[in-house]
Amino acid sequence: MSEVVTGDAVVLGLRPARLPSRALALLIDLVVVWTAYLLISIGLAFATASLDEAALAAVSIASFLLVLVGGPIAVETLSHGRSLGKLACGLRVVRDDGGPIRFRHALVRGLIGIVEILMTFGVIACVASLVSARGRRVGDVFAGTLVVRERVPVGRTTPVPPPPPWLVGRFAQLDLSAVPDALWLGIRQCLTRMRQLDPEAGRVLAERLADEVVARTGAPAPPGVPAAVFLAAVVHERQARDARRVAPAGVGVDAGVGGAAGVRGAGVFGVGVLGGVGEASVPAGAGGAGGSAGVAVPGAGAPAVRGAAEEGAGPSRKAATGFAPPA
Repeated sequence: MSEVVTGDAVVLGLRPARLPSRALALLIDLVVVWTAYLLISIGLAFATASLDEAALAAVSIASFLLVLVGGPIAVETLSHGRSLGKLACGLRVVRDDGGPIRFRHALVRGLIGIVEILMTFGVIACVASLVSARGRRVGDVFAGTLVVRERVPVGRTTPVPPPPPWLVGRFAQLDLSAVPDALWLGIRQCLTRMRQLDPEAGRVLAERLADEVVARTGAPAPPGVPAAVFLAAVVHERQARDARRVAPAGVGVDAGVGGAAGVRGAGVFGVGVLGGVGEASVPAGAGGAGGSAGVAVPGAGAPAVRGAAEEGAGPSRKAATGFAPPA
């Protein structure tokens, strides 16, 4: 990935296209352009059969420049860097700062392409692309452009484990505007990889991130709540706010945010993960009833949650069979 810093000090993560994909896109473009050029040349040959040799030479040069040079320039300008071959291969030409190209960029690329692609059969372009760290040919260097990949495979994301039910909604009034995106990313990576970390290292990392969140928000964590559980509750609150912001008016999203991932994340912060904290995980059945299931921390109403689940499970289990004993 190539990091490009814009004028606003924003780092853009661009994935430059490599030689194989660029060569395939160029081959498709050349097949299309040369096919169009041959068809136009045949048509002009019948239309200009009565002209002299000088006129025929002028028509031939004009058709060559208009089709083989002007055509790609016009296509890249109108499509903002997407020719037919690049569109098929998921590539795009952009400026060095990540913005869309304009006519002058496409013009420089097209004019230099006459030498490095048409006249040398692409040898100069291939050598320049192999030498360049960002895969740029000579035309890209002079035009200030870069060919990047638009279609990037999306990796499988791991959901953040949800907090226990008694912590859901407790931070509804917390001001999260001062928490930067980099800290949110660190919290998410910590929570999703908690099982892969050493218990003591995971606890120390969670406590450090929790201290940063407390310093940013100005609100202390609830007493007796482990740092990882506190972080999960804060992340859940942010996700709920984002869901409410994008959801249509009148549509409730709180149950979907907590309930969809409830059973999936049950027991993530249980025994053996944080080590020595003494948490007990909520049974998986509590996730369907309460909307979210995560970790039950001793005190602060955690046993009540488990007791309610057990009391509610008994009668419903008997009534669900539909069997009535004989009198």
